[in-house]
Amino acid sequence: MKHFKKLIFLFLISLFMEMKAIAQKHQNLFFTPERITLLKKRIETDTEIRKNWEEALSVAKLQLQKPDLDKIDYLSLAYLMTGEQMYADKVKEQLLKLCTRNTWSNPEMLKRQPAWSSDLRTAGNCWIVTMGLEGIYDQLSKEEKNTIVSGLMRMGIRPALDEWFLPEKRIHTLNSMGHNWWSSCVYMAGVALLSVKDEVPESGKWLKDLSESSEEWFGFAGDQLQNKVKTWDANGGMYESVNYASFGVSEYLLFRLAFQNVLPKVKQPDIPLLKNIPSFFMNVGYSRDGMMYSLTFGDSHKNIVGERPVKLLWALGYQNPNSLWYLNNIETGQHREGLAKNAPMGLVYHPDFSKLPQLPNLPTSQLYEEMDWATLRDSWKKNSTLLAVKSGHTWNHSHADVNSFLLLHKGEFVIKDAGHSWYASKEYPAYFFQSPAHNVLTFNGKYQPTEQQYHGAPLRGEMTNLLDVGDIKYVLSNGTGPTSSIYSRNFRHFLWIGKVILVIDDVKAHETGKFEWLIHPAGESQKVRGDISIVNKNGAVLVRPLFPETLVETGFNHDFPEKMILNEVLAPKEDNVKEQEKYYGIAYPEQVRQTKFITAIILKDSVNDTNIPEIERVTGEDMIGVKIKQNGKVTDVYLNLKADGRLMHLNSVKTFGNITTDAYLTAVSHPENEPNTISDYFIGYGSFIRKDQQTLFSSLSKLSLVVKAKDTNYDIQITGQPLIRASFAASIKPNSLSVNGQMQKVDFQKGIFSINLQK
Repeated sequence: MKHFKKLIFLFLISLFMEMKAIAQKHQNLFFTPERITLLKKRIETDTEIRKNWEEALSVAKLQLQKPDLDKIDYLSLAYLMTGEQMYADKVKEQLLKLCTRNTWSNPEMLKRQPAWSSDLRTAGNCWIVTMGLEGIYDQLSKEEKNTIVSGLMRMGIRPALDEWFLPEKRIHTLNSMGHNWWSSCVYMAGVALLSVKDEVPESGKWLKDLSESSEEWFGFAGDQLQNKVKTWDANGGMYESVNYASFGVSEYLLFRLAFQNVLPKVKQPDIPLLKNIPSFFMNVGYSRDGMMYSLTFGDSHKNIVGERPVKLLWALGYQNPNSLWYLNNIETGQHREGLAKNAPMGLVYHPDFSKLPQLPNLPTSQLYEEMDWATLRDSWKKNSTLLAVKSGHTWNHSHADVNSFLLLHKGEFVIKDAGHSWYASKEYPAYFFQSPAHNVLTFNGKYQPTEQQYHGAPLRGEMTNLLDVGDIKYVLSNGTGPTSSIYSRNFRHFLWIGKVILVIDDVKAHETGKFEWLIHPAGESQKVRGDISIVNKNGAVLVRPLFPETLVETGFNHDFPEKMILNEVLAPKEDNVKEQEKYYGIAYPEQVRQTKFITAIILKDSVNDTNIPEIERVTGEDMIGVKIKQNGKVTDVYLNLKADGRLMHLNSVKTFGNITTDAYLTAVSHPENEPNTISDYFIGYGSFIRKDQQTLFSSLSKLSLVVKAKDTNYDIQITGQPLIRASFAASIKPNSLSVNGQMQKVDFQKGIFSINLQK
């Protein structure tokens, strides 16, 4: 009996120790048992997943002969999936080599005062160690574990926390480095800390503080004293560029996902804008036959996408079906930090595409008011037309390009910017970052001061008044702030009507000089009579200067000294700075202080499209404008020269034909054979419009709006004040009324209906 009790006691002790060991078993941050089990099941039933797994496994096999630390995650996943020891042995070998180095620090960074011992490379090594430990943590001996944890703390985690986060030794701040570097250095240290938390007594407090710090990073509002930029737009955009927005937020999302997997009962901060980030990458993306493109504002590239953050947000529960559409349009390997479907993290966190929508459920235009970007497109279908405009701040990765724009059409860029080169090249600060590399309007060869690259601008450029009712779209970009050393007015209006995009520049300098309109064509370009013809594969447009003058249609420029002068400029190419490409400067030869440029961009349905809209220059007393005839529709566009701020106290009421208005910009459309029938109209900064003696629209304050009527159905978009009360004329009571995308009840009395909006 006594012997039996002893056996029971020993059994209970053994069971207790085993349960304790199980309780303390390492928790994988990403390659969790549940995820590995799910992946194995998907491989059995999904041929595409099986193919992707086989591709990932082939990379892991190559690592056995030619290891690459940046691909250590392939070895870890291969071991967890196959159980073959050779993969685990190679991981252990690589980690021990990495963690017994003298330092991970960058020699160049160590020369700074004070020295930086933590940077993007040390952050990358934190990630490498984490992904290695995902596969072999529980195989390590106590001595091996101590070696790896000691090296990770000494060269990765502790330098990052000391320099970027903890109060005792911190040298960085959100004001100086609160962009993608802060996120990467801090949260990669956090990810690594989660992987070894049981070995680090202080980990609990540090991890809690790291998690809570995300609210400050996302909420950083910039500062006035040092001209620093607000990091995030409330609608999910980040000013740094598509490239660095994708990288910066992904570093945090990896930490958030690992934290959720390891500490599921610990509440993380609620960050409302996370749900908007996927739509940002969709709005700056362009679906086409082939690789999806993204906007190239700042230090980015057309092939860089937001696959990584969108897929991570899906794993975190932000599962809007629009994200599936976006991910499905991305090709493998589009981004260096991608979660491609044949890469380890991409495989493990690949969404279920069974509910893939044909097109995203998103508006065709989007304004990011806090970072001052806008996107306008005719459709979400592949190879559509996308116009993108940027204003906002200049600093760091955001170039000197306020009021610049990009145009994609029929699957290709047709108007681009110069892009960017390697940062160490002399061409990067001297050309690619500066204004001549972008589509802007210079004065005496100048635009934004060079110093803004390093010190920012005290005043930002602004974008407002976005309107979109299908075939009429409008947005206003104000670049006066960053260019105020030369301009007192620098407004650029974009009015898109059918196949014509009017770019209207309203500029006033501090002195008399010469203005020049810069454009960077993509593909092949040449002057054809009064146009610049641009053709890039299937995408083709005509760029036609209209005001202050047109181009000379013949080759005899000397016979027409008053006409615009077309200058061809050679500059370095993005992909190889030793090669050159051309861009154009369209120069007004007169020396003036104030003028208006109107330039038409005509969208061609094909390279050989002959159905080109007729565009006629129109001038009158205190007015310049254009008449556009296309597909049986005539649109008269009037620019009221008295409404550009030159009048004090007096209103700018003018009559153009049978139209009377105080609007700065007016566009009135009618069927070609029915000149008295207004089908739709646009007002840019006006309080009323009258046709003959009938008031069509009235408001006490000047607003921007589009009114589109089809039968008795009205679609109105209107903006300009937080409180809007406006009245509109109609021959009969509208059957339906949509205002800013929302259906409204119709209050119709004596031929008038009214709307009342308040933000």
